[in-house]
Amino acid sequence: MPRSHDAPDEEDVARRCGEAPSPGLLRGIEQFNQREYFECHETLELIWRAEPGPIRTLYKGILQVGVGCYHLLRHNYRGATIKLQSGADYLEPFASRCMGVEVGRLIADARRLRAQLVALGPERFEEVDLALLPIVRVAGENHASPAQEPS
Repeated sequence: MPRSHDAPDEEDVARRCGEAPSPGLLRGIEQFNQREYFECHETLELIWRAEPGPIRTLYKGILQVGVGCYHLLRHNYRGATIKLQSGADYLEPFASRCMGVEVGRLIADARRLRAQLVALGPERFEEVDLALLPIVRVAGENHASPAQEPS
């Protein structure tokens, strides 16, 4: 059975996941963690489109979780719930860690946020605690969410 274009090759994924994150990936993560989701999308889309190998799906997954957060902040329930789910799904082959990114935690955080949105429903989803917005963590780095940073 032929592989889909985005289905990762396990050997290549294992090899690539052991690599250090690229400057573009780190920049996209920084933008994500500052809730600059539009800019993060632009940054990660550039490296996703340039990457021919299966690791591109990691970039796409992070990008889509960010798009879900962007939709939430723009009061789009449907877009938020769909992209948080698809982003987490794209990230599954890269759990628990890839290129230093704590992928398993990002998946869990995206799913937790989505579950809260679904529990609140389309009429009340804007009541969600924004402290649930995921932070992309990279092993060995300290990440404060925008809500945790001193004013």
